Amino acid sequence: MEVPPKSPDGSEKSPHSQELVPSHTGSTLCMSSRSESVWTSASRSKWDIYHKPVIVVSVGAAIFLLGTVITSLSCFLTHNKDVYKMSGPAFLSLGLMLLVCGLVWIPIIRKKQKQRQKSQFLQSLKSFFFNR
Repeated sequence: MEVPPKSPDGSEKSPHSQELVPSHTGSTLCMSSRSESVWTSASRSKWDIYHKPVIVVSVGAAIFLLGTVITSLSCFLTHNKDVYKMSGPAFLSLGLMLLVCGLVWIPIIRKKQKQRQKSQFLQSLKSFFFNR
């Protein structure tokens, strides 16, 4: 029998065995895909479904309130009035944009959930009638 050659560092593994390390890219790609399978029936909690838009809405509301405070400071304080007048409306608009985006995102998720439920129902009906 042939003895596999030793690697330069003195370990018993051959250079060919180091190339045969299994790759996990396929499973990583499948796990990170954005679309969920119709066949998975694992129910997700409301927080799992709506956590991203809730975070966007809360950050948007916080920035909007910060912009309101900064804008109102420009009325009461006399020093650095130009800074408050410029940055206040910028925070107001950024906060309002995030707030509206999050509020629009929620009905979109609801619509996708209803479509997914209809699709799962139709798939189960199809499998019931055609797999007999």
